This record gives sequence, structure tokens and C-alpha cells, in this order.
Amino acid sequence: MARLTKKQKEARGKVDRNKFYSLEEASSLLKEITTTKFDASVDIAIRLGVDPRKANQMVRGVVSLPHGTGKDMKVLALVTPDKEDEAKEAGADYVGLDEYLDKIKGGWTDVDVIVTMPSIMGKLGPLGRVLGPRGLMPNPKTGTVTMDVAKAVSEVKAGKIDFKVDKTGIVHAPIGKASFSAEKIVGNASELITTIVKMKPTASKGTYVKSIFLSSTMSPSIPVDPKTNQK
Repeated sequence: MARLTKKQKEARGKVDRNKFYSLEEASSLLKEITTTKFDASVDIAIRLGVDPRKANQMVRGVVSLPHGTGKDMKVLALVTPDKEDEAKEAGADYVGLDEYLDKIKGGWTDVDVIVTMPSIMGKLGPLGRVLGPRGLMPNPKTGTVTMDVAKAVSEVKAGKIDFKVDKTGIVHAPIGKASFSAEKIVGNASELITTIVKMKPTASKGTYVKSIFLSSTMSPSIPVDPKTNQK
């Protein structure tokens, strides 16, 4: 087991593991205990009372974070020639089709999100083994397969993220950077939690939101009141 540094021990000592913090308290504390020299990512982990193995209990969706992610999302727009200018003007980092399909076949995946059109999806099917494990396969449910390419690209650039409960029943999502003000972290976290609460499957019985933890890169996690945003 790796030994903790002095700063890591101090950070852990400031987190009361037996207490549920409000989002406001957790966000302020997170900034206090984040000591990385780089601008650390802020992440949230929400454990849900669902069985992801059952289709009627799958929780998946998209949310537009009001303050963005703090990360410059690299977007690849796989589109027909008539849509290229539209995608470029919306801010897509890479625009094209066949040349990028060939690059992906060769293992290139240096993007965060891929936006495409319904007519292109047939060409992406064979690339599922490359894109699937990296979470890059476009999906109509997340708005990344659409004829309104400009809107999809703009939303991703503005802070739209997709989330999905994993096989252990947890939703992990990036909600900003340590350089964000506590208020911005609260705003983004609140938006995501509210969205997930509204998506409770009817087949989910008992407690839906079981736990919420806020953390940043290399920081200890902070337990947040699981009843947050459930009024």
C-alpha cells in the first residue's frame, strides 16, 4: 500500500467520514483539500439503488452543466460534405468522414466525443470494438446522432456530458475543475443530481440515491448528504 504524503494525511484529517456534508460544505472543503500543482478535475460518484443488469433499471442520459466541465472537449464530427461547414462553424475540432474512419480503424481515438448523422451509423458499426470500450460510440439517446450537427457540437463544447450507471450501480461524472469557485461546483453537481433523481426507474424499489461522494484528482472523497436535491 502506498504511503500517504504529509499533505494527503492533512487532507484526510479534514474530512469527517461520519458526517454527511451539504453540497455547499463539500464544495468548499474540496477546494481546501485539493493540493495538486495542476488544475485537478472535480468528480462526483452517485451510488443508485438499481440493478443495471436489468434493462428497466438502466439509468443513462445527458445533462448540460451550467458552468461547463472546465475541459476543452475535443469533438470529431463524422459528416457528409454538405454538413462540414456547419460542423466547423459550431466548433468541431475534426471534421470529415472516410479519412477519420480509416484513422479510427488504425486505433486513433484522440477525441472526447464523436458526433455524427443517422446515415453514417452503418459505417460506424464495424468500429464498435474500438469506440465502444472508450465510450465514444455515438448514440441517439445522448444527442450525438442527429441531423442538427451544429447544435450537437455546440452543446458538447458548452458543457453537455452524458452519464451512465456502471455495472456496480454507480454514476461517475466529471463536473468541473478545482479552479472553479465553490458556487460553480455546487451548480454543476446540483444539476446532475437533479437530472438523475428525475430519471428514477419505476422498477427501482427502496432507496434510490444511496450515497454521493465528491472528490478531485488525488484528493480524499467527501460524503455528501444523499437526500440532496430530492425535494
